[in-house]
Order: sequence, then structure tokens, then C-alpha cells
Amino acid sequence: MPGVYLEESDNFDVALRRFKKQVEKSGILSELKKRQHFEKPSVMRKKKKAAARKRLLKKMRKINMM
Repeated sequence: MPGVYLEESDNFDVALRRFKKQVEKSGILSELKKRQHFEKPSVMRKKKKAAARKRLLKKMRKINMM
């Protein structure tokens, strides 16, 4: 769980920025967005397969550019 400890000399804005960075790095918000609505297992598989295909095509384009 992300957390930021403040010292007396720390600025609130700096602490907030550090906290946001920790939350983003831990993936809490993306997990929350995924779980906001129920998604059927078949839809999850389709999305996963589409993402894999997209990554593969991107890799192929990168190789062809060289």
C-alpha cells in the first residue's frame, strides 16, 4: 500500500506528487478501473488476445522499419 511520510520541512505538493507516483507505479488505479464493472471471462480473453496481437504487430512494424 503506497504511503508518504511527511517531515516538517516537506511541502504538501511535493508529498502529493510522490504519493501519486507511488499509486501509479503500484497499479491501484488501473486495477480499480478494471474492476469497476464486471467483465465476462470471454470478454477478458478477447481483450487479452487483442492486446497480444497489437503488441506483435507493433513489434513487426518496428522490425520492418529497420
